Amino acid sequence: MDVTLRIVGSREGRLLNRRFRKRDRPTNVLSFSYGRAGDLVLCHPVIAREARTQAKSLRAHYAHLVVHGVLHLRGYTHEKKRDADRMERAEIRILRRLGLRNPYAVE
Repeated sequence: MDVTLRIVGSREGRLLNRRFRKRDRPTNVLSFSYGRAGDLVLCHPVIAREARTQAKSLRAHYAHLVVHGVLHLRGYTHEKKRDADRMERAEIRILRRLGLRNPYAVE
């Protein structure tokens, strides 16, 4: 799978989220699948704020959101609890392989 990764500011993140998800605010990650390729758009100000709020390193939070976005490109969803649990387990497993902690663990 070929993936293009873009890091954007709040303004572009908000415009893309409004256009494609009908939500008028920037979001941390957007995924756009094109068959065997896809785009990931990461909004740096949102990610930096979330990392601070969640007491995570910026590096670990970026890694988590890239993994999350790629899983979306591979067909994972989190609309239903069962699907969300499956996606979360995959994220935890992949991040562990990268030497990173469970992003959902409350410490």
